[in-house]
Amino acid sequence: MTVTKYFNFEQGEVSVDNNNKKFGQDAELLAKAMILCSDATYENGKGTGDPTEIALLVFGDDIGIDRKTLDEENDRIGELAFESDRKLMSTFSEENGKLTVYTKGAIDNLIKKCNHVLENGRVLPITEDHKKSCAEATENMSAQALRTLAAAYKPVESVIDPSEMEKDLILIGMVGMIDPPRDEVKPSIEKAKRAGVTTIMITGDHKNTALSIAKDLNIAEMKEQAITGEEVDNYSDEEFKDKISNFRVFARVSPQHKVKIVRAFKSNGNIVSMTGDGVNDAPSLKSADIGVAMGITGTDVAKGASDMILTDDNFATIISAIEQGRNIYNNIKKSVLFLLTCNLGEVVAMFVPILFGLPAPLLATQLLWINLLTDSLPAVALGMDPGDSDVMKEKPRPPKESFFAHGSGTRALAGGILIGALTIFAFWFGFYEHGYNPFDDSIPENVIGYARTMAFMTIISSQIFY
Repeated sequence: MTVTKYFNFEQGEVSVDNNNKKFGQDAELLAKAMILCSDATYENGKGTGDPTEIALLVFGDDIGIDRKTLDEENDRIGELAFESDRKLMSTFSEENGKLTVYTKGAIDNLIKKCNHVLENGRVLPITEDHKKSCAEATENMSAQALRTLAAAYKPVESVIDPSEMEKDLILIGMVGMIDPPRDEVKPSIEKAKRAGVTTIMITGDHKNTALSIAKDLNIAEMKEQAITGEEVDNYSDEEFKDKISNFRVFARVSPQHKVKIVRAFKSNGNIVSMTGDGVNDAPSLKSADIGVAMGITGTDVAKGASDMILTDDNFATIISAIEQGRNIYNNIKKSVLFLLTCNLGEVVAMFVPILFGLPAPLLATQLLWINLLTDSLPAVALGMDPGDSDVMKEKPRPPKESFFAHGSGTRALAGGILIGALTIFAFWFGFYEHGYNPFDDSIPENVIGYARTMAFMTIISSQIFY
């Protein structure tokens, strides 16, 4: 994640690159606010903490701020932690005896807390023109798939209560950062779509940012497919359930919105898998049929609430897991149906002749041999089958679908009867070759042994052929 642009009321929109050295004091204060209102670290090309905050520290370096000196001169004496409902974070710093509150967060939420702006180093009352400029900058950055984050501050005379920290703030500006999707995500989404799996984007980003990324990934095609958490609140649960299939992007959402989204999809008969990494994601991970937590960036609470943990935090791994799951299910089904068919053939081959008073076509040792070797080894081979390369072109299997659906039961029954019938015929032919009828009273043991060998070889050949 990288900051590529910033906006303030002194310069407007400015690109952040190595060729641009004219940043100005307002830009420096913007970077300073972002750095001091952060819990991340970044040294020697390696960072710890939230990727967004790490990107902000790098932004400070690009602006030319000495972060080490800044940290030494500022003592954090208070903090109002980030909450998904507020979408803001504030810190209380002391610098050379002066107390200052720094706040960063979503521009939609932060601008409501501001009654002044910083323009050319002067603090001015916020006007409609200022709000319009902010809105235009947000729209422009969002259209370029940039995530926006704004910063504000206010000097105070003395230590104040945390509840007073986010009031009467001075808006400094905002930054736009690019969070490019991994290269393997787009093909994975296409693969999932062919397999009948619909990918939904749920994010705290601005609606336009989310929609721009969603279009690039082929998750959404038109703006009507995007909705914000505020708009979700306008629907009752029943109304939302009826309309949710029209949406592919949910922006500026809170934890309760995520739960509402998951439950709405489930109520329409969908099997829902939900991914998340934070503490606030735990309720929705628990509500989903399959909760998927991030193994690297995920919190312990998210991991505990989930059913599956991604050790590489990669969306493509989920699609690979679906593919493997389908192949595993198919292999299990093939093995079970093979064993059922073969055992049914053995039952038919033994039961029918005995029912008509004939000698048993197979001895107990022959049956044991068949069950231990002829049945088991091919069943193991079927279970270890590499899988079908086209399995992801099939539509999802209904959860209540019978194991014997799509003619599997009929094929197993027909195969078992056919194997049994061929074995009985071979048993009869063994007698016939020596001029005997299996219903004769006195038949030499060698003829019966020959007929049993014919039956034994036939049932083995039939099962292996099957």
